[in-house]
Amino acid sequence: MILGKVVGTVVSSTKNDGLSGARYLLVDKCNQQGEKKGDYLVAFDLVGAGNDELVMVSEGSSARETDATINKPLDAVIVGIVDSIEENEKVVYKK
Repeated sequence: MILGKVVGTVVSSTKNDGLSGARYLLVDKCNQQGEKKGDYLVAFDLVGAGNDELVMVSEGSSARETDATINKPLDAVIVGIVDSIEENEKVVYKK
């Protein structure tokens, strides 16, 4: 699982993923402080994430293990919105 910030949406008029009404977001991978890395991916949004929110993204075969994505051709799924991160007893990120 990785951390990333939502930086935009991806719209495709033609797709073959078997997910009607699917919403795809452009995510920039981040460190635990929420600092962007400039390394982007497109992820299917399961949680209703908004622009500039820090999210948890599941990649690879794990992305196809949710009820909504089972056996679908997906490689990245947003599974959570981060409220805070604590590292070594210190809060390093807070929404």
